[in-house]
This record gives sequence, C-alpha cells and structure tokens, in this order.
Amino acid sequence: QNVLPMYSAHGKDILQTEDDLQEIVQLVGKDSLSEDQKCTLEVAKVVREDFLQQNGFSDYDFMCPLGKTIGMMKCICVWYDGAQKILGRDSETRFTWNDIHVALKPQVEKIANMKFELPRQSDADFMQFFSALTLEIQNAFAGLSED
Repeated sequence: QNVLPMYSAHGKDILQTEDDLQEIVQLVGKDSLSEDQKCTLEVAKVVREDFLQQNGFSDYDFMCPLGKTIGMMKCICVWYDGAQKILGRDSETRFTWNDIHVALKPQVEKIANMKFELPRQSDADFMQFFSALTLEIQNAFAGLSED
C-alpha cells in the first residue's frame, strides 16, 4: 500500500499551518502561541531543514530513495501526532512543548539525524531502521503518557 500521499499531505498541512502561524509570530511574538502551535512551528522546521533540504554533494544526501523518503516522513508524522495528542489532552498533568522536547530529546536527535542514513541501502534495511525508530517514538510518548 502506498502511504506516501498520506504522509506528503500531512507534511504539507504542517508547512501550511506554519506559514499561517508565522504571521502571528511576526505581529505579537512566539510567546503568544499555544503549546500545540509551538509544536507545529518546531516540527515544520524539522520538515524544512532535515527532510526537504538536501546537499547533493554529500554521500548521504545526493539522492533519497523512496524507502528513505517514506520512512523519514512517517517518523516525523508520528512524532508530530504524538506531541499534538499529548498537548491536546485534558488531564491533571499538563505538558508544554518544551516538556515534550526535553523528554524526547534522544528521539528528536534521531529524527534530525535520519537524513544521514546512506541512500544505497535496500528498502528492507530502510523499513527495518525506520520501523524501529517509529516504535521508539511511540514508546517514548506512551511512557510520557503514563507519567
């Protein structure tokens, strides 16, 4: 099943929302944003800088095979959705975007470093790597939910 259109649409939505939020930030500052909006800005930055931006002269970024593209976008979307879910829930424990960013720092670093996976791997290798990272992100959010 081809999931690329779903992840592409999700990424576009994040970037479009960021564009809308940038106007607010320019007028009244980032502090006026809600926690879920701060999350959107930060995830959009990851999409732009770590997913879309490429360096054609590097060993890891001169091309991006479909398996790597799908895996990277899936990890970003799972991270974004997990954060939005935590930020949007009603409970005694309220989380801020900064709380989530600090608690998931190892996963955030892995997400930022996904682009360094060398492109000449098999789709099975990409699937294994990105499935493991997706599971790690989901488990980190599950642990955060239990706290």
